[in-house]
Amino acid sequence: MIPLTLSDIRDLTSGEVHGCDDPGAVVVDGVVSTDSRECGPGSLYVARVGEVADGHDYAPAAVTAGAVAVLGSRPVEGVPTVVVDDVQTAFGRLARGVVDRANDLRIVGITGSSGKTTTKDLLASVLATAGETVAPVNSLNGEIGVPLTVCRITPSTRFLVAEMGARGIGHIDYLTQIAPPTVAIVLNVGTAHVGEFGSRANIAAAKSELPKAVPSEGLSILNADDPLVAAMAHGLASRVQLVGLSPEAEVRAEDVVVDELGRAAYDLVAPQGRARVTLQLSGAHHVGNSLAVAAAALELGLPLAGVAAALSRATSMSRWRMEITERPDGVVVVNDAYNANPDSMRAALDALAAIVTTGERWAVLGEMLELGPDSDSEHAAIGSYAAGLGVDHVVAVGAGAAAYGAAVRVADVDAAHDYLQERVRPGDVVLLKSSRDSGLRWLGDRLAGTGEWAASAADDPQARHERTVEQ
Repeated sequence: MIPLTLSDIRDLTSGEVHGCDDPGAVVVDGVVSTDSRECGPGSLYVARVGEVADGHDYAPAAVTAGAVAVLGSRPVEGVPTVVVDDVQTAFGRLARGVVDRANDLRIVGITGSSGKTTTKDLLASVLATAGETVAPVNSLNGEIGVPLTVCRITPSTRFLVAEMGARGIGHIDYLTQIAPPTVAIVLNVGTAHVGEFGSRANIAAAKSELPKAVPSEGLSILNADDPLVAAMAHGLASRVQLVGLSPEAEVRAEDVVVDELGRAAYDLVAPQGRARVTLQLSGAHHVGNSLAVAAAALELGLPLAGVAAALSRATSMSRWRMEITERPDGVVVVNDAYNANPDSMRAALDALAAIVTTGERWAVLGEMLELGPDSDSEHAAIGSYAAGLGVDHVVAVGAGAAAYGAAVRVADVDAAHDYLQERVRPGDVVLLKSSRDSGLRWLGDRLAGTGEWAASAADDPQARHERTVEQ
């Protein structure tokens, strides 16, 4: 955190200080968090009012842990509090104030219907080889997640990677006011959340808000293989660089090969030259993500050889994204169940089909949420796609997954676990894929034997209150 006094926070948020006679003497130089359990010495606790709990009730616990102040919508007795009309808006203003105090900070914004989190993990790994880098934890990419990430920067932070999601027009534009990018990456325009946006054209309009925010001296990196993304190049103030497999892409992949675990290797071709990249992530779709990372890193001054080497070492730092566990009994579990939409579902199934196995392939699929009136047809299409790839078994988990048309349907994750435990054999590969709220990520942990499924916070009131739904 870049140190701020309580009076600084008051001025940035247009708030009023309560419970403190000398706000200029109180310095916030620790963690800024919406979770009281994460607070420590010098922290600022941001008290939000959620559907099931009121964050102000946890302020005393935050102070006991070391927090020196609270940002909230009402005073908290015995706790220095900056009181504001709207905590979310004030938090955004505070984060922008932190950015404005960061000298020589370069911000890269990332958006897309799928692949944002893996791409930011890759980019953070690459940029960290050149300087102090801050990136979101997991998928903190909304109106609360971006400020949480921004407030982690320090005076020596050189790069900030800002993942930006949206549930409507104007959301990304708002986020770029908090973390104004000098480099923008738009990965793809799919059908994720089409039920809320209404159409892919509206999704494209929302995603285009990111490159439109890049100034003339900056760079917008666009996917040449996605026509809706490539079309965003028109009318931008910034420079544009296309990336992808297309010959028109300035940064592209050539001579792509895939190994027995579905991991791609390719020649990275860029204006700076050519270098071989061997990815550690399973799934050919990560080629496009890594090309965007390479373009951003090269723009920020990293050498081509160093970028290729860092990409070849990088792994996903966020949970439940194509996590591969090879069990002692020879079963391979692929847990990609953090989120799902038709595009990412096809990519995961392609990765399953590419994995070399002596046994059978299982696709354990939960519901894809927020697809609107086309939900049933989209699910049916995925079921047909899996059959066309020759997947041996498709198991549909939950009532919402019935439209896949799978021969095997089970009621819930417990039933799925029991079914698979009885039938999966050594040499088999099991893919788990669903939207987050379908819960298959916990089933994946359980099958993989990681034990983390037992630590689910789903029934913890504070966890449900603190958890931010991010896209």
